[in-house]
Parts: sequence; C-alpha cells; structure tokens
Amino acid sequence: MTTLSVPPVIPSPREDAIKLHKAFKGLGCDTSKVIKILAHRNAEQRSLIQQEFETNYSELLSKRLSKELRGHVKLLLAYVSIPRYEGLELDHIIVQEDAKQLYKSGEKRIGTDEKMFIKIFSEKSGAHLAAVNSTYIASYGHSLEKAIKKETSGNFESALLTILRCATDPAMYFAKILRKSMKGVGTDDSRLIRVIVTRTEIDMQFIKIAYYKKYGKPLTHAVKSDTSGHYKDLLLNLLGSDY
Repeated sequence: MTTLSVPPVIPSPREDAIKLHKAFKGLGCDTSKVIKILAHRNAEQRSLIQQEFETNYSELLSKRLSKELRGHVKLLLAYVSIPRYEGLELDHIIVQEDAKQLYKSGEKRIGTDEKMFIKIFSEKSGAHLAAVNSTYIASYGHSLEKAIKKETSGNFESALLTILRCATDPAMYFAKILRKSMKGVGTDDSRLIRVIVTRTEIDMQFIKIAYYKKYGKPLTHAVKSDTSGHYKDLLLNLLGSDY
C-alpha cells in the first residue's frame, strides 16, 4: 500500500527527455524504456520531447536514437521523426492497400520486409492502424497482432505490438497497464499516475469498463486497495464514480 504526500504531476516533455537521456546512459540502451515513452505519445508530444532533448543536451534526439538503437528497432527513429496525421478521417482505399502491403511484406513471403512495417506504423494514425487491423482480419482470417508475433521478435516486435494495441483497443491496453501497476508486492506509482492522469479526459470511462470486464471488479476498488491517504483520494477523484 502506498501513500504520497504530494500530488502527481503530468509528465512533461522535459521529464520525458530526461528519462530518455537516462535510458541512453551506461552500457547499452534501455530499449524497453525508450519504447514505453515514445510509443505512448502523440505526434505533438513527441515533437515537444525532441525540442526539449535538443535544448537540454545539445543533440538531436533522432541522431541519438539512430546511434543507440539496433536493427529494426529503429522503427522508433521514424516514429518520432515523421509528423503523423492523428485525426479520425480515413481513406478506405489506402487502408485496404496498407493491409495488403503488410501481408505481402510478412506472411506471404519467406522472410519479413521490416521496412514496410516501419513505414506504415510510423506514418499512419492510430485510427488508420485500427482500420488496417480490421481489414487484415477480414482479408486473411486473423489479426495483425498474430501476424506480427509470427513474423517479428524482440524489441521490434514489442514496439509494433505496443503501437498496434494502443491503436486498436486503447481502453483494454491501458486497463492491462493499470492492472500490472498494482499487481504483486508494491505499487508502480509512476505508471499508475501516468495512466490515470493522462487518460482521465480522454477515455477513462472506457478504460474502467474494460477493467471491470477483464478482471471482474471496478478499477476504483483496486485503487482503494493499493493506495491510501491524500494520494488515494486524488486518484479516486480523477477516476470519478464507477460506470
């Protein structure tokens, strides 16, 4: 059970830039930490992180990523470097073409054309990727997630799956993240705070419904069990009443 005397603060681009810099220090890059930060930010947030990184460390984030990341995990380099349209409007012809290209670049051939996965996952919006996944299921009988697990591995697979899950079912994705933050001995306060604060005005009602469906109890009950004091009160205030 956790008690905090100070209220949580929404992570700023500066804080994310500092965390990225720490992930680059030492022997080897903490790739999983880099993925967790960048794959959960929208285009505007990633742009601000790049500005903060350059201001604080006199170095382009894109160049540092290029130096630190290996192999096809450089997907993340594209993911932060290319401006993406994040709206809901879709071009269904392009959706169908992208689903076809991903199939041709993965399951249809021997070996995987990672460049096509990088291009589509880095350039297209969450709404577009969700539509591509639905088209992929209709066309090939299973999800794009299954194809990614079959065709890729390691950090590259992890990055693609994180981006896809955030796009296709963000409510369930974040419900699982919240569950992990409160599971076992101790609470991952940083993760708990980050998700609740950043999703409150976006889709928290859907996350609460997903949490209940998945785990059989309200999210608010889990928070009550794992936190206390003013910290608990603040989180429950942000969560609001059960759906």
